[in-house]
Amino acid sequence: MNRQALDDLKQQIPLIRYLETQNWRPARRLSRGRWMGLCPLHRDHKPSFVLDPAKNLFYCYGCGRGGDIIRFAELYHQVRFPQALELLRQWRGVEPLLDEAAHFYRLQLPRHSEALAYLRHRGIHSPELIEHMQIGYAPGGCLRAWLRERGYPVSVLRQAGLITAEGYDAFVRRIVFPLEKNLYGRSLSASGSPHRFLPGAKGGLYRWEQVRRLPEIILVEGLFDYAVLWQAGFHNTTCSLGVYPNTRQFGQLCDGPRTIYLAFDADHNGSGQQAAQSLSRRLRQRGIAARQVSLAEGEDPNSFFGDGGSADEFRRLLEQASL
Repeated sequence: MNRQALDDLKQQIPLIRYLETQNWRPARRLSRGRWMGLCPLHRDHKPSFVLDPAKNLFYCYGCGRGGDIIRFAELYHQVRFPQALELLRQWRGVEPLLDEAAHFYRLQLPRHSEALAYLRHRGIHSPELIEHMQIGYAPGGCLRAWLRERGYPVSVLRQAGLITAEGYDAFVRRIVFPLEKNLYGRSLSASGSPHRFLPGAKGGLYRWEQVRRLPEIILVEGLFDYAVLWQAGFHNTTCSLGVYPNTRQFGQLCDGPRTIYLAFDADHNGSGQQAAQSLSRRLRQRGIAARQVSLAEGEDPNSFFGDGGSADEFRRLLEQASL
């Protein structure tokens, strides 16, 4: 890659945006539009990391390291220069592509009665919620043509996982939820695999930025659990997309003082509650208050509201949650 290509790459990726996807948040604003926060490159307890968005540069007064976005990628991901370039090229290309795909899926949702009927069956009926979660629908068979018309080559679509090796849409008859640099599709068909993600990490906790500063947070397993709780007025809810939060998600839960209410599925085999107990212990070891919400056997938050449970009844479950 020549110097001009390197300069173009650095200009196309704002360092502050890249930092935010790695869960960095500024603590305070400095003069000349700069920001200061905790350093993501070492254990930092006092903000020492300075970001200059105008110059797209960073410097940490704690560890003494600084530079441009390529240097940050090298240090943060602990890779050499060529690998850092590849990571940044992938990051630059995937995000707008997934945004375009998610937009296409949102356009499809009101056009397909079976998708709307499925959402109603799962207790989702609020237009405000559908807009909040940017829910869409993948009918199958038409995403490839849509994206090709917008200039995306088939090889890029295949690499992102949006189409199969044979060239067909990867998501067929699925309710689609946009995630951080990924998409989740829930099958309408009982015969297909119910859950599907694109290749890559699930990312951090769902909608974390909207709840991270709240003193009490409800953590659920799935997006349909999140949906019915948010619809019922529990806007302090987030989702780990499974019972085992990844390293980044666990770090998010522990990034400040708060109480976490674990509203995991009450599976017949006890797996959900066992996972909640394990997570509760880990959180308490990090000084985070954790309480387990007890649902009836075989129930999850989605079925709780689907079976006629009310917001007041769920609020009582929160009040009764055990340590």
